[in-house]
Amino acid sequence: MIKGLLFLASLGPLAWLALNGYAENLGANPIEVITRTTGTWTLVFLLITLSITPLRKFSGWHWLIRLRRMFGLFAFFYASLHFTTYIWLDQFFDLQSIIKDVMKRPFITVGFSSFMLLVPLALTSSSAMIRRLGKGWQQLHRLVYVIAIGGVVHFMWLVKADRRQPLIYGTILTFLLGYRLLARWYAKRRLGLVSGGTPVPFRGMTEL
Repeated sequence: MIKGLLFLASLGPLAWLALNGYAENLGANPIEVITRTTGTWTLVFLLITLSITPLRKFSGWHWLIRLRRMFGLFAFFYASLHFTTYIWLDQFFDLQSIIKDVMKRPFITVGFSSFMLLVPLALTSSSAMIRRLGKGWQQLHRLVYVIAIGGVVHFMWLVKADRRQPLIYGTILTFLLGYRLLARWYAKRRLGLVSGGTPVPFRGMTEL
C-alpha cells in the first residue's frame, strides 16, 4: 500500500510537467523548465535512495529497504528524461554539436559522465542480476556515490547566481557519505581490524 502510494507520488513531477506543458504554462522557456525539473528530481531521488540505509538503521523500519530499488529506478527515469530533453529539444540530435558541448563545457561533461555511469546500475537492478553478479553487484552499485557527487557538481557548475539549492543538496550528500564512512570505520574497529584488539562480531555492516 505504502509502496504503491509512493510510486504514484514519484510520478508527480512528470504529471506536473505534462499538465503544465499541455496548458502551455511552462513559461517563456519551457525547455529550460523541463531540463531543470527533471535534473532536480534526478538528484532528489538519488539522495532519497542513499537515505534509505541510515533511515533504516536509525528508525528500525526494515521495510524501507524494499523501497530503495524503486527510488533508484526513478532517479534513472528522471535522469533519462533530463538526458533526452538535452539531446532532443536542446541539441536536436545533432551528434557533432553534442560532442562539442560535452567536450567544451565542464558541467555538461560531468552530467553526461554521471548519466553514463547510471545506465549499468539501472540495467543490473533486477533480482536476477543481483544473483548473477554476486559480490560484484555491490561493488558495481557503489558507483552511485560517484554519480551523486557528479550530480551535485553538475548542478553547482550550472548555476551562475543563487547556489543555495545545490549547496543544500551537497550538504545532504556530505552527511550521507560521511555516515557511511563512519559506519565502515566503526565496523572495522568492532572487528578488530583497526584497533588490533579481539575481533567482535558486528551485524551492522554498511550497505548502499
